[in-house]
Amino acid sequence: MAASNSEKGLIVSFGEMLIDFVPTESGVSLAEAPGFLKAPGGAPANVAIAVSRLGGRSAFVGKLGDDEFGHMLAGILRENGVADQGINFDTGARTALAFVTLRADGDREFMFYRNPSADMLLRPDELDLDLIRSAKVFHYGSISLIVEPCRSAHLKAMEVAKEAGAILSYDPNLREPLWPSNEEAKTQIMSIWDKAEIIKVSDVELEFLTGSNKIDDETAMSLWHPNLKLLLVTLGEKGCRYYAKTFRGSVDPFHVNAVDTTGAGDSFVGALLNKIAEDQSILEDEERLRKVLRFANACGAITTTKKGAIPALPTDAEVHSFLEGK
Repeated sequence: MAASNSEKGLIVSFGEMLIDFVPTESGVSLAEAPGFLKAPGGAPANVAIAVSRLGGRSAFVGKLGDDEFGHMLAGILRENGVADQGINFDTGARTALAFVTLRADGDREFMFYRNPSADMLLRPDELDLDLIRSAKVFHYGSISLIVEPCRSAHLKAMEVAKEAGAILSYDPNLREPLWPSNEEAKTQIMSIWDKAEIIKVSDVELEFLTGSNKIDDETAMSLWHPNLKLLLVTLGEKGCRYYAKTFRGSVDPFHVNAVDTTGAGDSFVGALLNKIAEDQSILEDEERLRKVLRFANACGAITTTKKGAIPALPTDAEVHSFLEGK
């Protein structure tokens, strides 16, 4: 029997939520784009919605502008069943925006409007500590480490979640243009590395963090630390690799017609965390973990078949029917 929603472990996702402006035409530069569509996004918010779509319990902690876009984003979280008591509004700063170009191959380039945006101004004293303490899994990225006061809020939230017994989950979600330099990005991303028990990096992030152009077990294991329970390397259309304390391996991808890769990694993470919040013991059981990763790969694949991250995040029923067709 499936656990009722009130019994399921809560996944609290911390960080930024913003609006991506996506060109109406793929494969053109921002300057050439004839028009743009609003697409709500921000990796931690996408993860929270991914969890909720799949029938899990999630909450989002972060700061939005007290403006039309900020209230629109909070509304989108609520509509998607994400608890919103951890959201703050800033009257002096705007909600972050990003202009995204979709290249012909579905990959992306970003131009950000954050000077400063509301998410960067979240203070430690604004955190809903009771909400954070109730998390079974506490998930975060690295964009919230770029500037103060948000960086201190991030560190405090992590510490409070950890003390309360939450599993810490980290997806660095590298966005190079947001950092003062690549060196600073690497230093700050690695500054909290040894705290997380679950870490997911993409192949691009693996290269960035290790300085190696080889995507192999040795390179991945150079990122291992003693507190880790699971290290994941996602390989886009090549599936993913997993590294646990006593086993490692890879899970094959699903081949789909990718239209937009936005949110695929967040969909993958949401699916994985949802299963871990239900039953942590899958982290020690390779056979069950492989099943979960196959499910997570399916979620990521489905997400690439539609434009935009949030509209493309699948429901549990959609994933099951997709897997039955394979």
